[in-house]
Amino acid sequence: MTAPSTHPSYTLWQIVLYMLRLGSLGFGGPVALVGYMHRDLVEQRGWISESDYKEGIALAQMAPGPLAAQLAIYLGYVHYRLLGATLVGIAFVVPSFLMVVALGWAYVAFGGLQWMQSVFYGVGAAVIGIIAISAFKLTKKSVGQDKLLWAIFLTLAAVTVITESEVAWLFIAAGVLVWFWRAPPEWLKKGGVAAALSAQLPPAAGLATSFDPALLTQIGLFFAKAGAFVFGSGLAIVPFLYGGVVTEYHWLNDKQFVDAVAVAMITPGPVVITVGFIGYLVAGLPGASVAALATFLPCYLFTVIPAPYFKKYGKRPGVVAFVDGITAAAVGAITGSVIVIAQRSITDLPTALLAVSATAVLWKFKKLQEPVVVIVAAALGLALYPLMHP
Repeated sequence: MTAPSTHPSYTLWQIVLYMLRLGSLGFGGPVALVGYMHRDLVEQRGWISESDYKEGIALAQMAPGPLAAQLAIYLGYVHYRLLGATLVGIAFVVPSFLMVVALGWAYVAFGGLQWMQSVFYGVGAAVIGIIAISAFKLTKKSVGQDKLLWAIFLTLAAVTVITESEVAWLFIAAGVLVWFWRAPPEWLKKGGVAAALSAQLPPAAGLATSFDPALLTQIGLFFAKAGAFVFGSGLAIVPFLYGGVVTEYHWLNDKQFVDAVAVAMITPGPVVITVGFIGYLVAGLPGASVAALATFLPCYLFTVIPAPYFKKYGKRPGVVAFVDGITAAAVGAITGSVIVIAQRSITDLPTALLAVSATAVLWKFKKLQEPVVVIVAAALGLALYPLMHP
């Protein structure tokens, strides 16, 4: 059902246009976005093989940066290498960037977005249904009947719910565990465990902050740090952004920061695009451009640089086992994040009913487009929020 890796059944422009559409209409954050890519590119169109998709998920989880954007970049790389990765990455990010810049302009021009709370009230609840369906499909496809993978899946789901964050080293540990269990390396069979201790990850390069830069340079350095050193989904970057944007630099106050996160949730594309809105509030269009570029450039480099090695060695038994372990961990964390997001988005009976209804509708009508659900939820939010919060 899937095309051979060396003979793509689609053109470069077809996948670029697909990512442009996903970036324009893909609601639900990273959990839903990676689910859409699997459904559309692996299951329905057969453009990407299951193994290539799993390699992309594993690489995106191993490297810092936003999950959905890195997966999109890797899928662009699969058949069209550097050009594909570059064009796909741009197509995926630019639509939501333009939207948040426009919202940033409106926010500044009209003194806030009072209607946003009403819209997010409905959309935030409906998004739970969207990502729950995506998480279910990913679990069914990636974990299967394997008891070890199920143990990893459940562990990571529980850790994500308890800590409300993604613990990066557990992804690596899960990969190593499955690797050693299924295809132990020769040195392990021979008892050479000490050899493992000599392996080191390359040290992360620090960012120079000893000088007093101009505002745009300061923005660039801060958001580059956010993109380079924060693991997990777009939601995982939010606490890091709060610490710098509100607490350290005092660029925004608490209300403005919450509004920035809400903007990211009610617009399609990657949640991390909130950096564009924040940058706009701090320094206008130049600030938005610098913040977005600084955040996404590291994730692009962390994807395309190791990608050739993933392609070259990805079919070896040890690597396949490692990827399976990381994939199970990733899907477990994604499932746990559904619960975390639900705790924040479901605040009363109407939002609970919206979440359940969205899940039921998407389960029943499998071909229904998610933007339709989002639009209906936004309209309901506009009607219900004033009644529930007079």
